[in-house]
Amino acid sequence: MKVTALALPPSDRPNSQSKADEQAAAQQDVFLREVDDALREAELKSILSRYGKPIGGAIAAGLVMLAGYLWWDNSTKQAAGERSEQATIALDKLEAGNAAAALADLESLTKDGSDGSKAAAAMTRAAILVQQGKAEDGAKAFAAIAADEAAPQAYRDLATIREVSLRFEAMQPQQVIDRLKPLAVPGNAWFGSAGELVGMAYLKLGKPDQAGPLFAAIGKNTEVPTTLRTRMRQVAGQLGHDAGTEDVAAPAAAQQ
Repeated sequence: MKVTALALPPSDRPNSQSKADEQAAAQQDVFLREVDDALREAELKSILSRYGKPIGGAIAAGLVMLAGYLWWDNSTKQAAGERSEQATIALDKLEAGNAAAALADLESLTKDGSDGSKAAAAMTRAAILVQQGKAEDGAKAFAAIAADEAAPQAYRDLATIREVSLRFEAMQPQQVIDRLKPLAVPGNAWFGSAGELVGMAYLKLGKPDQAGPLFAAIGKNTEVPTTLRTRMRQVAGQLGHDAGTEDVAAPAAAQQ
């Protein structure tokens, strides 16, 4: 008799050993994460206990410095705005014909504020004195600015030029040269104005051979104002020195 073997369907139940291994691996992973978290926490506590106070102090100091800077910045801008308004009021008074009141307002501005704002107020005050016909008083005021070591160098240089120009006729030519020659060099912001005065001083000394090349250099320098450059070209030409040709610009280009 023939026995027919029946094929049993494959079992869907997972292998018990494999399941146990997976559970053990999961438990080990959880355990390792807990250990890692515990180590991180312990390390953080150690850092805080050792450096917590210095770190906290640094943060607090930074916040105080930030607050101080914000207060200073706001106060500076507010004060600058107030000084600008006072200067505008002073100029309005001058335009209205009240020069005495304008000078008084500007005098107060020369005593308060930043070095730049004080120098600007002093320069304006000196210019008003000259405009009033008080050339010597204006020259003295410009001389004081030129000697003020706290004033920005640009203001001091310009004040020096203005003082010398006002006193040019009364000064010895060599004095003019000594005062302004450091400024009468290409690249200096006041090369044109200082160079013109130095050149005229050379002419007063009877040295056209030194004045001519200086006038020509000013005439060729494109950073010098056009009116001054044109004047220097003409003087240089009269002394026999070539200072280039006049700049010709199209009207449309000049308006752009």
